[in-house]
Amino acid sequence: MNSYALNWLVTLPLELTAASVTVSYWPGAKEVSPAAFVVIFWFVIVLINFFGVKGYGEAEFVFSIIKVVAVIGFILLGIIIAAGGIPGSPQGYLGAGYWYNSGAFHHGFKGLCSVFVTAAFSFGGTELVGLTAAETENPRKGLPSAVKQVFWRITLFYMISLAIIGCLVPYNDPDLLNGTGSQDANASPFVIAVKNAGISVVPSIMNVVILIAVLSVGNSSVYGSSRTMAALADRGQAPKILGYIDNTWLPLVSIIVASSIGLLRFIVAAGTDVRVQAFNWMLAASICACHIRFRHAWKYNGHTLDELAFTSQPGYYGSWLGLIMNLLILIAQFWTAIWPVGYASNTPSETAQGFFEAYLAMPIVIFFYVGFKVVKKTKWKRLADIDVTSGRREMDLPAILAEERAIQARWPWYKKWWNIAF
Repeated sequence: MNSYALNWLVTLPLELTAASVTVSYWPGAKEVSPAAFVVIFWFVIVLINFFGVKGYGEAEFVFSIIKVVAVIGFILLGIIIAAGGIPGSPQGYLGAGYWYNSGAFHHGFKGLCSVFVTAAFSFGGTELVGLTAAETENPRKGLPSAVKQVFWRITLFYMISLAIIGCLVPYNDPDLLNGTGSQDANASPFVIAVKNAGISVVPSIMNVVILIAVLSVGNSSVYGSSRTMAALADRGQAPKILGYIDNTWLPLVSIIVASSIGLLRFIVAAGTDVRVQAFNWMLAASICACHIRFRHAWKYNGHTLDELAFTSQPGYYGSWLGLIMNLLILIAQFWTAIWPVGYASNTPSETAQGFFEAYLAMPIVIFFYVGFKVVKKTKWKRLADIDVTSGRREMDLPAILAEERAIQARWPWYKKWWNIAF
């Protein structure tokens, strides 16, 4: 849980930087100091979080609508562009040509492995449905629907949109991140795809949507880190002051601390030579491991799955699969960190810097874990010592389930299918 809080703490300054870089896509914004944009975006994010879970939820609701409409619109537009349906486009018909020339999976298997953890960063935040459920009025009703929508979000927003991107933007486009063009990181693949098709105005609209998406992640980072720090304080694993809750059930001190970390991004005003790298964290593996231990302890204490208000669809074995896959990714990341693509041309100092940028998370997590064990003198808990009941809401679950089944039995078939999917 400590590494989870740390993950969200370092995400806020990263997203504030990304927001200021996104704004610099417009020529007029380049004349303004990045620090000015950091102040504006930081203030907006902090203000939203001081309205509690309702403010966070309402903001994310608006952000999500904008993102959903934009992604659906981009997918439709991308299909038209790939089919050569844009009048006067300099590209003409593209189809899936970029998958063959210049080709997919550049640098082969090592190239694929080198982006595993970076790609996983985009999936971060899906676990927030569990945090927000603790502050909702009826998590039994809201949590299942929210979890199902994660699947559709990944399928629609990630897989389909990235497949479209692969058809529209070659990997060696000079405007991509680390490219050679004047835009460099200031233009995303979504913007490049529309711009290369010769469409005006729409690239700026897509950049606005990207800015909103970045601010949404920053908003989630304050929410996630503040709630986690408050929970750590309640468990005696963080300073007690972080667990202070005001009369509106707001973890006030934790929000202030989490927001203050974002001010680290004022370093962007120092110029382009000052760079701060985002380290990749082993969150998914630890969440899977915790779920496995919880299931073992739950069964050991004589409980059944029917007593849980919600159970994960892939369940116990899904967590084992997730844990194994994450460990394999960490091994692949270690391999590509020591011997990255093109490592033969790197100097020893560049190789060392690249390794720590890509793999510093591992020693940091180990340091905090071992350090806590040594300082607090805690031991590995046996199944008999794991508390699986404290903090649970009091509810007559069998009666609630019986009532739900009776209501669902009267539903028409299409509503039953909708409930399964969404």
